[in-house]
Amino acid sequence: QVRLVESGGGLVQAGGSLRLSCAASGQTFSTYTMGWFRQAPGKEREFVAAIAWSAVSTAYSDSVKGRFTISRDNAKNTVYLQMNSLKPEDTAVYYCAAAYRVWLARRANEYAYWGQGTQVTVSS
Repeated sequence: QVRLVESGGGLVQAGGSLRLSCAASGQTFSTYTMGWFRQAPGKEREFVAAIAWSAVSTAYSDSVKGRFTISRDNAKNTVYLQMNSLKPEDTAVYYCAAAYRVWLARRANEYAYWGQGTQVTVSS
């Protein structure tokens, strides 16, 4: 069982930055691929980024590649999403998720555990 708690969301102007954090409970955090997803009002939940359990490999959606960076600290059971050059279209609820031993999973149904989400709003 893994419990995930996101933090760091908020209101920012276009072009600004935010750093999201996701704290995980449990002693096997280092065996999970961690992912970030987002869901805007009226839209499907979409993949943003993922990082392998070893932190060696990462994956990004085309819409955030080059602007967002995912990282993890297995000693702190925490995964991060650094978001730079934010755009109004990045506005959404951002969710952290954990997938056991699924290499760089991009589909929501590959993730067994989810956080409650944190709101990110980018004003123009």
